[in-house]
Amino acid sequence: MTDDAPVRVFDALKATPTPVRYLLGGVLVNQLGAFVQTFLVLYLTFRGASVSAAGLALVAYSTGSIFGTMLGAEITHRFGPRTTIMTAMAASAPLVGSISWLSGPGTLWPLLVVVGLAGLFTQAYRPAAAVLLSDLMPERYQVMAFSMMRIALNIGAALAPLIAAVVILVNWDLLFWIDGGTALVYALLAFALLPKQDPRPREEAEAAREGAEPEAPEAPQAGTGTKAGSAAPVPAAGSRSAYAAMLRDRKYLLYLGAILLGSLTYAQGHIALPLQLAADDYPTSFYSTVLTVSSVVLITCELKITAYLSRLPKHVRVITGHLVEAVGLAVYGLSSRSGAFTIAGAVLVVFGIMIAAPSMFAHPATFPAAVKARYIGTMQAVGGAASALAPLFGVFLWTRLGGGFWLLCGIVTAAAGFLALAGVRQPPEPDPARDAGPRTEGEPEVVGGTS
Repeated sequence: MTDDAPVRVFDALKATPTPVRYLLGGVLVNQLGAFVQTFLVLYLTFRGASVSAAGLALVAYSTGSIFGTMLGAEITHRFGPRTTIMTAMAASAPLVGSISWLSGPGTLWPLLVVVGLAGLFTQAYRPAAAVLLSDLMPERYQVMAFSMMRIALNIGAALAPLIAAVVILVNWDLLFWIDGGTALVYALLAFALLPKQDPRPREEAEAAREGAEPEAPEAPQAGTGTKAGSAAPVPAAGSRSAYAAMLRDRKYLLYLGAILLGSLTYAQGHIALPLQLAADDYPTSFYSTVLTVSSVVLITCELKITAYLSRLPKHVRVITGHLVEAVGLAVYGLSSRSGAFTIAGAVLVVFGIMIAAPSMFAHPATFPAAVKARYIGTMQAVGGAASALAPLFGVFLWTRLGGGFWLLCGIVTAAAGFLALAGVRQPPEPDPARDAGPRTEGEPEVVGGTS
């Protein structure tokens, strides 16, 4: 454990700056209208498109989403988070709104282009939001801040289907008009309420103000940030050097591997689990109950869990969370015996996510400002790629393994946990109090601190 006092939920909420509240409010508003990915296939088949055409449209959206996070990272680095959020949401609004006009016969290729661009711009705001969150939130509450963002996203994801169920009764086309409208509202909120920031790294900005050339930077060190007292060198600002440094950073590559595997298995709760329950002759309403229980537990407990575990080192939180989630996924394999196992598995999965996910998602924000946006964007792109591959992974293996599929998911999730353990664990930092005293010649230097 660290020597710091434990983080308290009320203290974190009280310390949250006003711009962060606006940012999280915008994320919630945007997520409340996020209907495209969830309802695109149903909408297109309702309008007479073939299942294959609807599937192609979903692939186009997912592909655009993957590249969108990378694009958002570059725009954030060059022009700042506020400009990125404004641009991405303003571009997303008309693209999403026009999907209903391109869903008729003979418009498949224009539809695929528009849907792909919609995915690109809709997801481009996420690296900017994460960078702004990490820049504005006090360092002590960084992990809590990412937990708050996850809660905002999950509240929106839980309420959006309920809103959609009502909207569909009125007019299917309203789904996409509302989605575009919420994106436009977010763009306006960003323009009016989010702070302007110099997009350059702090060292470059200071050098520019003083009329001096910034010193030639070194490659980044994994997991080091730009907070006061950090001795980490500032990495190069160029995109090639940033991504080259990332490829040389073995710990970050292990972390990305954990994101890939963890996202693949977590998504099976929305892909293979309903197939499992249907095969076990559970009513459709039971799956809705499982989702409701998961959402209620996550929304009501995540901040408290994050605060309670705040004194544990990051690597302990991430490995513990992955192992708890692995047990929950394995328990899904017992669903045929009793629905209680399904509920228990869902609760364990959610608790594992609450333990590990805030630290996992906050990790890229600990890197120096010169590469932070790109590291965040890469992490989100890997997660997006995993989500796009998850249906192929899940359906193919579940149809062949049956209940044994969930044991495999548990093993893969545990493996992701050990990758995360190696990827986020940092060497101990020197203890200034111990280093201040004199040492006799030949006496080893003692270091302290926690990772």
